[in-house]
Amino acid sequence: MVEPLLSVRNLTVEFTIRDGVVPVIDDLSFDLIPGETLSPVGESGCGKSMTALAIMGLIPSPPGVISAGSIFFQGERFSPSIRSEIARDQRQ
Repeated sequence: MVEPLLSVRNLTVEFTIRDGVVPVIDDLSFDLIPGETLSPVGESGCGKSMTALAIMGLIPSPPGVISAGSIFFQGERFSPSIRSEIARDQRQ
């Protein structure tokens, strides 16, 4: 079995707005295997771009935060945003 190049497990991204916290990605998991193609598809506003931004650590913080989940790149845990981890720890 080939090890995934990118593995996303239980990714949750939330944004804080005036009325509270809104989940924009909720418990997303997938593997990207070398040599395969992954094509996210869906309606406008369903989270495709936000998923890519979260993986790259480009979620605007605040108001956004990676509130749960793990990202592994070539088998190593990847921390896309130290700010997201700090914010998560502060909320707990």
